[in-house]
Formats: sequence, structure tokens, C-alpha cells
Amino acid sequence: MKKNRRPKSTVIRRNRLIAYAFLLPNIIGFLVFIFIPVIASFLMSFTSWNGFGNIEFIGLENYKTLVYDPNFRISFVNTILFTLISVPATLFLSILVAVALNRGIRFLKLFRTAVFLPYVTATIAVGAVWQLIFNPTMGPVNGFLMRFGVENLPGWLSSPNWALVSVSIVYIWHSIGYYMILYLAGLQNIPDDLYEAADLDGAGPIAKFFNVTLPMLSSVIFFTMIIGVINSFKVFDLIYTLTGGGPGRSTHVLVYDIYNTAFKQFEYGYASAMAYVLFLIILIFTFFQFKGQKKWVNY
Repeated sequence: MKKNRRPKSTVIRRNRLIAYAFLLPNIIGFLVFIFIPVIASFLMSFTSWNGFGNIEFIGLENYKTLVYDPNFRISFVNTILFTLISVPATLFLSILVAVALNRGIRFLKLFRTAVFLPYVTATIAVGAVWQLIFNPTMGPVNGFLMRFGVENLPGWLSSPNWALVSVSIVYIWHSIGYYMILYLAGLQNIPDDLYEAADLDGAGPIAKFFNVTLPMLSSVIFFTMIIGVINSFKVFDLIYTLTGGGPGRSTHVLVYDIYNTAFKQFEYGYASAMAYVLFLIILIFTFFQFKGQKKWVNY
């Protein structure tokens, strides 16, 4: 028996070494590109540093400054408004598209690809196309409105009153495909027996949607709500390509403000403090979403 144990222990040890060897690149990547930068940025949030020279420890001064910083307040309000506009509209339209595609319409694969394609399109290309579409003088949107006699045409991306709404429209169009795929997966897992029972009870399409489809999709809706809020709070690429935070500060959101503070004003300590405040805000929102899901999510 002793002779048989040694080879087994050797094989187990060798298998563990092989497993660790496969995991090692990911572990190194995680440590170098995520864990160490996160810890470093947290420590940096208590300092004043412009990227050159000595690092000065200033304690909580960066966090105290944030409380009275008008730029941070404007960015925070813009982020909240962007979230309130984009997330409900994106989820609602995604559900409608997913339900329509789930009914087995003709050219299903073509429509599914067409809806999903914007999500995988490069943001630079998306920004360039929508800048042309929203052009206030030569864009097709205002040209279409002029045909119906609209006189006070929106300035869209060039107007402080319309810029955030315009970015939200592009974000919704860009994101629907991703959430549509998630809802399609959830719809295909709903048992047909539930719809057959609803038919026997005389339920129409609307009644089945609200009494069968939505309750059975509640877990997927809960997941997409969390992902949607997180993604809307960290939106940057569309803002950068479409408006550059302007006109004025009408589309200055938190992540763009962090980028601007760190890489244009070279206030790395202050930008790190802003990043951790953003992390705290997202954590609070997510916490309350998890607390509230017990009342309406069905698993």
C-alpha cells in the first residue's frame, strides 16, 4: 500500500503545478493591471501629485475639496440625468425587441444581427456617424423635421440643452443589442406551459406579457438593471467622441471629469479621490438594488 501512495501523491502534486502554471499568466495580469493599480490609486487619493516631482501626503483634503467642487457637482448631476434617461429607455426597448424577435418573425437572424451590430461597432465610428446624423444644418434628422414644418430645430450635440439627450439617444441605440440578447436568452427559458395555461384562462397578449413574461424575466431584468446603471455611471467613450464634455459642461459626466482632471490638469491625487467616490456611489446604488430585489424578483 505504501508503494501505491507515493505515485498518487506525485501525480496530484504534478497536476497542481500544471494547474498553477496555467493560472499564473492570469494571476500576474490581475496583479499588474488591476490589483496593484487599484491599491496604488487608493493611496494616491490621499496625496497631491502632478505626475512629476515629489508626492505630497495631504490626508483627506482631496475628499474635502470634492464636497465644494462645482465641477464635480455638475458632473454628478449630469451622470444621474444620463442614467435616468438612458437606462429605463434601453431596458424597455430591449425587452420589446426581444419579445418581437422571440415570436419567430421572418428573417429572424438578419434582424437579430442588425440590432446587435451597433454594440460591436467601434465607438469612434459610431461617434463619427452620429455627429453627421445630428448635424444641425446638414444632418438628416433636422432635414426630416424641416419637412414637417418644424421651425425651432434642435441643435442636438451643439446645443447645451440637447447635448445630453443626444448622447443618451446614441447610447440607447448602441446598447440595445447587448441587452436584447440577454432578454432573448431569458425568454427562451420560459416554459410554454405557462402561456398555454394563460390561453386557457382567456388571457390576451398584453395580459400574458404582464402576468407571465415580465415575472419570469424578473431575474434577467434585475441583472440588466445593475449592469445598466454601472455602465451608465462609467460612460466615457461616447462622451469623448461625440461632444468632448461640451458644449460648455453640459455633458461633463463623472468619468470624463476624472479623465480631464488626471490627464489634462495632471492632478492625479484628486482624480484618484474622484474615482473612489464614483466607486462608492456605484456600490451604494448596487446595494439598494440588491436590497429591493427581494420584493419583486422571482428565481
